[in-house]
Amino acid sequence: MSTHTMSSSPALLHRVAEKSRAPVHFTLNGQPATALQGDTVLTAILTQHAQLRRNEFSHEPRAGFCLMGACQDCWVQTDSGERLRACSTFIAPGLALRTEPVDTMALATGGQA
Repeated sequence: MSTHTMSSSPALLHRVAEKSRAPVHFTLNGQPATALQGDTVLTAILTQHAQLRRNEFSHEPRAGFCLMGACQDCWVQTDSGERLRACSTFIAPGLALRTEPVDTMALATGGQA
């Protein structure tokens, strides 16, 4: 299993021609991040990191597959445990995202497992 973390990865996507879109502030794995208005969650993450998440079985890096909401390879979660398809969900101000599964049982019991 690789020990390579998202935070040490270079961005997978690079913006080449941008007009003046408003910045959108959100958090990713507890860290402040900025995207541009109109970005999908997938774009917002991949302009800052080389991967979206790691496969839960093989632990290989994943960055989305079909990019149109059909394959379900791009699921991320909010801090509250809600699942979102990163490729078809637009980034929103204040969105708190996790690329690793949130322990929903701990959330439901206030941290008491």
